[in-house]
Amino acid sequence: MIGNCTETVCSADWYSVDGGAKMLGAIYGDIIGSYYETHCTKNYDFEFQRDSSFTDDTVLTVATARAVLNNPEPVTRFKLRKRGFEYAAQYRQYYSYYPSAGFGIMFSEWAMGDVHKINRSYGNGAAMRAVPIGYAYDTLEQTELQAKASCFYTHNNPEAVKAAQAVASAVFLARHGENKENIRVLLQKRFRYDLSRKTADIKEHYEYNSRASYSVPPAIIAFLESDDYESAIRKAVSLGGDADTEACIAGGIAEAYYGEIPKYIADFCDRKLDGFLKAMVKEFQKRFCR
Repeated sequence: MIGNCTETVCSADWYSVDGGAKMLGAIYGDIIGSYYETHCTKNYDFEFQRDSSFTDDTVLTVATARAVLNNPEPVTRFKLRKRGFEYAAQYRQYYSYYPSAGFGIMFSEWAMGDVHKINRSYGNGAAMRAVPIGYAYDTLEQTELQAKASCFYTHNNPEAVKAAQAVASAVFLARHGENKENIRVLLQKRFRYDLSRKTADIKEHYEYNSRASYSVPPAIIAFLESDDYESAIRKAVSLGGDADTEACIAGGIAEAYYGEIPKYIADFCDRKLDGFLKAMVKEFQKRFCR
């Protein structure tokens, strides 16, 4: 099918070897949601905005992919610090490539500061970049360990670690064919999230807040309620909160579950990515998305 696209798949350049454009679900979610991070909306039928762009969510998702490619070996509980430093090195490096991509003040100070400094952030930044981990490892245990390692220097906080593990685990389960109810039950049991709520009820009083425990469960719920990739993105953005990050998370899980992204979404988003980021995604797809 490469080079012969249909209405429900991505453009030829992104069509991976197994018939789906893996890892782009998170990046496209970030791009579509970026405008609405500062122009919050509760409208499900929001328009795709010309001013949308990739943000730090995309940059750090790609940085996570680079860290995995550099060292895809399993990690043990006794080597989390060492593995965490490898993730942190890529986060610093990619920050230096795109310092104006919308990074938070705390992350920017960390990225430009002491290389051994450990941040205790409870924000959703670790969760938004965790999607590649869900594709790269063969067991749920290893997926959770890698997600924890990725948090070691930037989000060394139980709340943030739990969120990153939940997102990576959801991607792992989705790409292995688990149904939504099983995904919901496992995440609720493992991470003590209440995923029984409805987005319609959540967004009534929802507001912008990047705290992991506040923003990550609704993003997962947006996926669980969805019918396809686009509806997952729309439900996440129309919560009216941290739209780019919540769409990044919902979109990353949704792509792993549905295996396809509409061509018009790919066409809208592809032209907003530069060649460097595209090349990195292609390399990850070739290695881990078979």
